[in-house]
Amino acid sequence: MSNIYEEKVTMIAAGDLQEFVPFGRDHCKHHPNALNLQLRQLQPASELWSSDGAAGLVGSLQEVTIHEKQKESWHLRKGISDVGEEVEYDEELYVAGNMVIWSKGSKSQASAVYKAFTVDSPVLQALWCDFIISQDKSEKDDNSNEVEKCICILQSSCINVHSMEGKDYIASLPFQVANVWPTKYGLLFERSSSAHEVPPSPPREPLPTMFSMLHPLDEITPVVCKSGGLFGTSRVQYVADSAMKIVFLNADPSIIMTYDAIQGLHSLWILRRVKPEEQNVVLKFSEQGGTPQHVATSSSLTAHLRSFSKGDSPVTSPFQNYSSIHSQSRSTSSPSLHSRSPSISNMAALSRSHSPALGVHSFSGVQRFNFSSHNQSPKRQSVSHSPNSTSNDSFLAPEMEPIVPELCIDHLWTEAITTTREKNSPASKVFITSDLCGQKFLCFLVESQLQLRCVKFQESNDKTQLIFGSVTNLQAKDAAPVEKIDTMLVLEGNGNLVLYTGLVRVGKVFIPGLPVPSLTMSNTMPRPSTPLDSVSTPKPLSKPLGSLDEVVLLSPVPELRDSSKVHDSPYIDDCTFQQLGSYIHSVRDPVHNRVTLELSNGSMVRITIPEIATSELVKKCLQAVKSILPKEVAVQMLVKWYNVHNAPGGPSYHSEWNLFVTCLMNMMGYNTDRLSWIRNLDFEGSLSPVIAPKKARPSDTGSDEDWEYLLNSEYHQNVESHLLTRALHLNPLEVSLMKEDALHNLTLDSSTLLFTHIPAIFFVLHLVYEELKLNSLMGEGIRSLVVLLVQLARDLQLEPYLDYYYRDYPTLVKTSRQSCIIDQAQIGLMHHPSFFTPEPPSIYQWLSSCLKGEGASPYPYLSGVCERSKLIVLSVALYILGDERAVSNEASQYLCKVNSAPKKSQVDQNDNRFSFRHSTPVNSLAEKLVLWMTNVGFTLRDLESLPFGVALPIRDAIYHCREQPASDWPEAVCLLIGRQDLSKQACEGNLPKGKSSVAQVLSSDVPSGTEAEEEDDGMNDMNQEVMSLIWSEDLRVQEVRRLLQSAHPVRVNVVQMPEVNDHEYIEEKENRLLQLCQRTMALPLGRGMFTLFSYHPVPTEPLPVPKLNLTGRAPPRNTTVDLNSGNIDVPPNMACWASFHNGVAAGLKIAPASQIDSAWIVYNKPKNAELANEYAGFLMALGLNGHLTKLATLNIHDYLTKGHEMTSIGLLLGVSAAKLGTMDMSITRLLSIHIPALLPPTSTELDVPHNVQVAAVIGIGLVYQGTAHRHTAEVLLAEIGRPPGPEMEYCTDRESYSLAAGLALGMVCLGHGSNLIGMSDLNVPEQLYQYMVGGHRRFQAGMHREKHKSPSYQIKEGDTINVDVTCPGATLALAMIYLKTNNRSIADWLRAPDTMYLLDFVKPEFLLLRTLARCLILWDDILPNSKWVDSNVPQIIRENSISLNETEIPSSEDLNLETLAQAHVYIIAGACLSLGFRFAGSENLAAFNCLYKFAKDFMKCLSAPTASVTGHYNLETCLSVVLLSLAMVMAGSGNLKVLQLCRFMHKKTGGEMNYGFHLAHHMALGLLFLGGGRYSLSTSNSSIAALLCALYPHFPVHSTDNRYHLQALRHLYVLAAEPRLLVPVDVDTNTPCYALLEVTYKGTQWYEETTEELMAPTLLPELHLLKQIKVKGPRYWELLIDLSKGIHHLKSILSKDGVLYVKLRAGQLSYKEDPMGWQSLLAQTVTHRNSEARAFKPEAISAFTSDPALLSFAEYFCKPTVNLGQKQEILDLFSSILYECVTQENPEMLPAYIAIDQAVRRLERREMSETFELWQIKLVLEFFSSRSHQERMQKIPSRGLFMNSEFLPVMKCTIDNALDQWLQAGGDVCLHSYLSGQPTEESHLSMLACFLIYHSVPTPGQLSAGGLEGSMSFSELLLKFKQLKMPVRALLRLAPLLLGSPQSMVL
Repeated sequence: MSNIYEEKVTMIAAGDLQEFVPFGRDHCKHHPNALNLQLRQLQPASELWSSDGAAGLVGSLQEVTIHEKQKESWHLRKGISDVGEEVEYDEELYVAGNMVIWSKGSKSQASAVYKAFTVDSPVLQALWCDFIISQDKSEKDDNSNEVEKCICILQSSCINVHSMEGKDYIASLPFQVANVWPTKYGLLFERSSSAHEVPPSPPREPLPTMFSMLHPLDEITPVVCKSGGLFGTSRVQYVADSAMKIVFLNADPSIIMTYDAIQGLHSLWILRRVKPEEQNVVLKFSEQGGTPQHVATSSSLTAHLRSFSKGDSPVTSPFQNYSSIHSQSRSTSSPSLHSRSPSISNMAALSRSHSPALGVHSFSGVQRFNFSSHNQSPKRQSVSHSPNSTSNDSFLAPEMEPIVPELCIDHLWTEAITTTREKNSPASKVFITSDLCGQKFLCFLVESQLQLRCVKFQESNDKTQLIFGSVTNLQAKDAAPVEKIDTMLVLEGNGNLVLYTGLVRVGKVFIPGLPVPSLTMSNTMPRPSTPLDSVSTPKPLSKPLGSLDEVVLLSPVPELRDSSKVHDSPYIDDCTFQQLGSYIHSVRDPVHNRVTLELSNGSMVRITIPEIATSELVKKCLQAVKSILPKEVAVQMLVKWYNVHNAPGGPSYHSEWNLFVTCLMNMMGYNTDRLSWIRNLDFEGSLSPVIAPKKARPSDTGSDEDWEYLLNSEYHQNVESHLLTRALHLNPLEVSLMKEDALHNLTLDSSTLLFTHIPAIFFVLHLVYEELKLNSLMGEGIRSLVVLLVQLARDLQLEPYLDYYYRDYPTLVKTSRQSCIIDQAQIGLMHHPSFFTPEPPSIYQWLSSCLKGEGASPYPYLSGVCERSKLIVLSVALYILGDERAVSNEASQYLCKVNSAPKKSQVDQNDNRFSFRHSTPVNSLAEKLVLWMTNVGFTLRDLESLPFGVALPIRDAIYHCREQPASDWPEAVCLLIGRQDLSKQACEGNLPKGKSSVAQVLSSDVPSGTEAEEEDDGMNDMNQEVMSLIWSEDLRVQEVRRLLQSAHPVRVNVVQMPEVNDHEYIEEKENRLLQLCQRTMALPLGRGMFTLFSYHPVPTEPLPVPKLNLTGRAPPRNTTVDLNSGNIDVPPNMACWASFHNGVAAGLKIAPASQIDSAWIVYNKPKNAELANEYAGFLMALGLNGHLTKLATLNIHDYLTKGHEMTSIGLLLGVSAAKLGTMDMSITRLLSIHIPALLPPTSTELDVPHNVQVAAVIGIGLVYQGTAHRHTAEVLLAEIGRPPGPEMEYCTDRESYSLAAGLALGMVCLGHGSNLIGMSDLNVPEQLYQYMVGGHRRFQAGMHREKHKSPSYQIKEGDTINVDVTCPGATLALAMIYLKTNNRSIADWLRAPDTMYLLDFVKPEFLLLRTLARCLILWDDILPNSKWVDSNVPQIIRENSISLNETEIPSSEDLNLETLAQAHVYIIAGACLSLGFRFAGSENLAAFNCLYKFAKDFMKCLSAPTASVTGHYNLETCLSVVLLSLAMVMAGSGNLKVLQLCRFMHKKTGGEMNYGFHLAHHMALGLLFLGGGRYSLSTSNSSIAALLCALYPHFPVHSTDNRYHLQALRHLYVLAAEPRLLVPVDVDTNTPCYALLEVTYKGTQWYEETTEELMAPTLLPELHLLKQIKVKGPRYWELLIDLSKGIHHLKSILSKDGVLYVKLRAGQLSYKEDPMGWQSLLAQTVTHRNSEARAFKPEAISAFTSDPALLSFAEYFCKPTVNLGQKQEILDLFSSILYECVTQENPEMLPAYIAIDQAVRRLERREMSETFELWQIKLVLEFFSSRSHQERMQKIPSRGLFMNSEFLPVMKCTIDNALDQWLQAGGDVCLHSYLSGQPTEESHLSMLACFLIYHSVPTPGQLSAGGLEGSMSFSELLLKFKQLKMPVRALLRLAPLLLGSPQSMVL
């Protein structure tokens, strides 16, 4: 029978023809490098190749040939964007001459150069490569490592690597490279084997030929090969076979293809990292007599490497003698292999520091290539092995380390040996392609035989190895893969371009622009059979397929089954292109689905191969069908479809579905012309019948059938309705009904491809249908699909399915009644798969039964196709059924997977995506659900496209989570739950520091104009916006700026007395200025504190440093007063420390998060020498904020060798602070050089300035802080009491050195107390006690005893300890060692003496330190009240001394009142200072009041007559100490009372006020405003140590005084500062705002757990004291940061400027606009809320929300217009819905509300054509009545309702009424006939379906099975209906029908 219609033309139209020219070619012409090429030609050859050692001549010849014909090459790849998402452009890498050009572009956007590189010598190759930057090189975590994307450029002597980040590397090559390949791990080099390389004598081993380089800074190491022996014994050896060449390398899977020139065979190898045991095998030097051949003897190999340098260099290579010299220098270092840290081996370092032009390089590589030292022991027995080892070799051998191989190749497969006579040649092109079913093939093209050989391979089940199949040969001249659509293009010998998928031929590609080959044969001639030379082509499958498929296979060997039939394939196939036209010569550069054709005339064309399908629906169906068919069938089906879809002049987008249906039905054996609905499908019929499938005719004679066919065709109908027909009055022809319909029902052709699979295909299409129901955007697709499903269901006689489709689409299903009866016999032939269920699986039904709490069977799903169904099923299982295991891996009880065949159980790759492990424990199901959904990539957009009923449970969970989210959820989760504040926070958290947009939110933009006019005072960059929020009431910040600025001249106000002459007056003014300058010089220290970390510098500009202005202006005429006039004596170098502090202050502005590099630091170095001190300070500041670690070691060395004292101090302190507590060795070395005690006793005495020694000692303390390092502690202990030396060394300023040693010792043993492990023999505490109270000096132990033998000639100290020198250091060391240990016995040593006799032995100043030390040890005893402070004063002093506020002096003979008074004030000051330390940064009110009282007392005392007894200096010191204590307690808070005190002290400039006091007062002022209010002080041990150094209570007398304490240490307060300001930022406006915080403290021994409310922005208390922080409502969304889980999250927020994003709730105003909360909208609406919601004016909505969608809704749907009529009611409804949504904060429910309302209205009008909305409403109602929801409501009764409680019952009631009315109006008849299985009338169809769905009525089949007909009473019905799970209210409506008489309702 010949009614099979086939596509005649199986050509595939290629799209988008474009001429192709590599973009780089054009760019090269204009590139300015032609000039230097000419210059280079003029150089003599020897110079040209100097970089190459000895390859001069060869080189110059090469150079010349290149210039004669410029060689070009290029390759393309798919564009890779930075983020890694899909991008549609090509990247091209073009190489010509010395240039490499990298461009990007696509057909839509023009190409543009991305980078262009020009190098010194011709480029041999350029490629992309990704290097792995990771510390550990283990195989397992290759994926997780960071990758550096690079471009590599190979020249003859070196390879340049440029990374995307902008790093450049040059690696020299120790041999000539033939080829470079990018691999997964790094680069792979092939050494070019030259003819000169014949080994001279037998014992020589060939050298390795493959090398790898895993990173540009790593060494080039040989590759090892592991080949299996015959009996499974594998050998490991270097790859040294020069006949083996790589022809292909692939990264994933990581395989290599090589070609052995001798055997003429291709082999495949897997490339992987070497295993340690393999390394050892290769490196081991075997000592048995018979050495295995592959272990090279060391000397011969080395000698060989010696002799073989570059190509043909002579044996005496220029490096030979160099290497012998150099090797001596290597003897000491033993570099660690593999490390990329600074300790690279010497050689490697050397090769990197030199430019590639030096000859050294090549040597360095060569010398490393001794694979010789296989034994790693130092003794070498190997040297004597070789007869010809030169002396040089034996000399070199001992110092070589082995080169450890990094990569290994494992043998996988070798092709079979061919017996053909032609010689095999290496593959010219190799690629990996996969066919449409995902089977992978490796194809290689052997051009000499015009063969493309394809090998199928697959991964083994455990994913560890690859299994290769047999080889198939295709005839081909060229080929290229088309990745996007899993096919490949093959260029056949005759010039045809053919598309294959795997080995199956798809069809010929027709290229619109190229000339079509002419047909040389006439059509009538029978076609000659194909020549039989192509035996190797794939045989058609042996299965007897239908004749239809013959064509599709298009195999060149026809099956001549039917001799009468001419083979169908078109004649074009065989006709070669005429030689006149241009024909395709080769295929190249495939990217995605684009490929370039090279034509014979040299031009190139780029074409696009069309995709398999464009419409979403067709893609899904194809995917589904493909997944259940056997692979071969699936491939054939796809091939056939591809041909139909992409025929030339093919269909447009809309008719794709129709085409698909026709094609699919044809393949199932339908005669599509006979199906009326397919006939009516719209093929967008033009007026030409060509597209309708043509029929193949056995004869030329026509038949009646044809005529009728024509009449029925769409073409005929088009013509009939055409205007012309009407104009000509042609009578419409009466079409007789087709005879076939009446006579025999259409039968199916059972021989077709898919016939047996119809049930399976039907079932998966049904699953696709269910999947599409979950996407509300696919409505059109569902309707198209249901028509096809109905046809199939009818034909397969599946009543339940038909009923199911009818219920979904009552109007569609009844109309198409044409059925196709398939014979029972035929149905028997079909294959009914195991997963086929007689009841249709329904996702809605499944959800509904879950909500009702009935059990449900697992839902079938197709992996990869039905992802949504899977997601919904699992989320409902989790959230509604509460099964937490649902989302872990074993979801089998809810889902059953549909597979093509019952194969062996295969691990599904998609499953691991769904596995879900969240790190923190999750409290509720809602949270678990939300976290899991984001984990599997579910977003808000997906949620919006779910139907509202299905989405409801998910929305409910989101609503739950939105109220109280965890603060540490990832960004995606926060976006899903609609908390932008949190998602922005999370997003900031993921950004690297410095990149955050926070800096922009909080950076103050000072317009550039202002800076020019006003002198920069260094405080312009403060963040005004936040400071104005913190201190909004007054101008205290401006006042602080005024007090701390040092860039303007001071006002010198001196009145000229009548008796003073002009000259004296000038002197008087200058003396006054000198006094004022003492203050000016002290200001920068405070300014540094104020501006701490407030500025991000611009990397291209130097840091602005405000100048220190020491001039004055005298009123009234504003004349300048200057100190340099020579009228008065000014101390020399007066300002040098001041400018140092100025530099520090400027440097401390730089925030730690800034992006700074070494170059910028050096760039800031000032040109003129006067500013050297400032730069020294700048360096110290960079150390304090952590940037100095970026300074290159070279530069540090450079600065230190200059010998500038200040620079050394700044640098040493800076570097140590940056490496705090790390015990860094390199820094220790650096510091030790400056400390004589740490150098060996025999070393030369370096003359290190004293202050630099002090700085170095403190540096040691910082670097070893808290480590209790024994040796360091021992040295420092001795250094506290270092005696003066015989000459004048160590004699001046000894106090500061001893103090530094004490502080350093304290830092090293910080807080270790009595558990100083391993130091008990040092007797640290006893020794310190002796230093503190004096006594006989002990004999100095240790290596320095020689130095101290002879006493000093200047200072007579005798044998006792000089307590005046050692006491302060020892006291503070004890304090720090026993810090917070509450050790009573040590504390008692420090008690102030309580007898007059003992008091005379202690300097009063030291009493301050002792009191402070004692209190710090007894940390927990410190109480913030004056009673406690006084308790530190011994009784004798308390009874006899003047109290602070008495006026007259008591007289006493036997006591020294002066001593008592001084002791009293110092002890009180010490106690106050300890109070400051204890409550630093806490703003503790009691501590503040207590200290404030003492400050006032001291100030009174200063003006009292008794001041002279105590001494002004002492009182000033004590006052300064108390002021500093106050500032410590109130650090960062800007407290007004303290500010007033500081301002008062600022004004005092005369008398006793010296530089040191000013320093103290302005430090207090700076601490008060630390970091502009963003920073506070910490009380951790390390902070206290830093503050002790910075606030040491002995202040310098003048600006150059460093006798007791080095001034530079004052800046160490930075180490105690920590960011604690929390700034709420409104996420919508992005501006800082006020928000109420609730801070909960953990309970301690002093107080219970308490909460207090703070208005943020505010400084938080220290984090370790807190339990949680909460942003409180009602104005902002609540946000809880739980610190019990860990404080890292909050710490990272604080370190990024403390920005906490908050979000205003609807209807609320911010605190700034509405401080009292009276204007908020809810306040207005709720107070007088009427019964009607009309009180809510739509205009008012703008205050509730800024969401534009809601605003527009209010505008257009809620505002009344003029003539309303009955619309008013709708407007009111919409308004109340809107009000509900906005006030309940769930505006996303608005569409659901409206959809429900609209659906119900449609039902009332009986216009429901499909019942989806009814299903959704049903799901909503079931959700709200579900048990899980009820339980949740009981648990949290307070939370707002998710949907209005009044709305749903009303809707439910309306639906019930509508359906009941229908029943009474004739619906019952209709229902009865439905239940009894009789046809119903059409008008009632849709309402009937609604009734059935809403009341979940079972199908008639189920009812009859239940035997309901014979029931007598309602109670019987109830029993029977129990198993049908039908609700009772539905049963009540059915009962009258079933029982037949309504009377029996009465029980």
